[in-house]
Amino acid sequence: MKFGGTSLATPQLIMKAAKKVLHMSKKNNVVVVVSAMARTTDKLFSMAKEISSVPKARETDMLLTAGERISVALLSMALQKFNLKAISYTGSQVGIITDTTHTDARILDIRCDRLKSALAEHKIPVVCGFQGVSLEKEITTLGRGGSDTTALALSAVLNAQKCMIYTDVDGVYTEDPTKFVNVKKIKEISYDEMLELSSRGAQVLHPRASSIAARYNIPVEIRNTFNNKAGTLITSLGDIERPKPKAITHSEDLYLVTLIQVPKRPHYLSQIVTELTNSGIHLKFFFHGISDAKKFDLSFITPLDERKEVKTLLTKIMKRLSATSIKEYVDICSVSVIGSGIGSDNKVLADIFNCLSKIHIEAITTSELSVNIFLRKQYLHRSINALLKKFHLKTK
Repeated sequence: MKFGGTSLATPQLIMKAAKKVLHMSKKNNVVVVVSAMARTTDKLFSMAKEISSVPKARETDMLLTAGERISVALLSMALQKFNLKAISYTGSQVGIITDTTHTDARILDIRCDRLKSALAEHKIPVVCGFQGVSLEKEITTLGRGGSDTTALALSAVLNAQKCMIYTDVDGVYTEDPTKFVNVKKIKEISYDEMLELSSRGAQVLHPRASSIAARYNIPVEIRNTFNNKAGTLITSLGDIERPKPKAITHSEDLYLVTLIQVPKRPHYLSQIVTELTNSGIHLKFFFHGISDAKKFDLSFITPLDERKEVKTLLTKIMKRLSATSIKEYVDICSVSVIGSGIGSDNKVLADIFNCLSKIHIEAITTSELSVNIFLRKQYLHRSINALLKKFHLKTK
């Protein structure tokens, strides 16, 4: 059972979460993973920024992991109030071993002897999400959404029957229910579809957690902490239906930048892409058009918050390769239609293009699981509403 920050925002909500654990523990062995209380991580990072405009990554990890330690202690106390044998652990105490990358570490191993011993003694381990310890014995964090990753990683090594993610929505929807009205809740979704949905901007489950669930075939249920409604089950689904869109997600705050009239040389494209990726730039997409027989325009789409680094690097490249200029747009977003098999289904593709025929599309990519459309922000809501209606992903 994993509880997010909104589920633990106050002592009163922590007591409600404890009641859910109490109920579950009557018939199951339970391990609990917690996030920091709502807004705690942001507050801690804000304080760090008041001290230093560029705080060191090691000290940032040391600071931010305090948030989960608060949650884990308070929830353990709440469980003990119900006479349950709860015991709190940090990530390092349960043996979550990571690489040495501060603020965005990857899990290498989990030495879970301590957890197994606690379960054998009929205790309820309550574990700090989001954190671990590196091979150099330094405290590390797993990046945003890291508590989801912790929960699924522990589920994998403990051979859990199910991982339940408690949050502030009733499950996975056909679009973000806080931004689009009358969207439908999805009862079941495949691992691959959920991974694609997460990777394309949906916030309900972190992509790394989705990947672990798929790899180890762990059923995951997304449920609302604040009611007892059935949630969304993420599991293996057979391809018994004709390919059809299952959900739509979107990502805002993207950056489109184009190098104008790059000389045609066979190695230039790979050289530029390599330099960008080696600098830590997250390329969402790149494509080129032909200006004339000897030159072409080369475009990249990246997260908007990487604009400064991208433009600085491309400016140096432009001068070195004798490109003419740089053109940029800061109002780019993406809309992704998700569903098993849709990227190669001609009818679905035709329906999408017809639906968006009056909207200018900057770029489009497809995969077996998605059709991804890049466009200007002014068309975002209009496009999503049209697609939701076209594929019957709304209740009205």
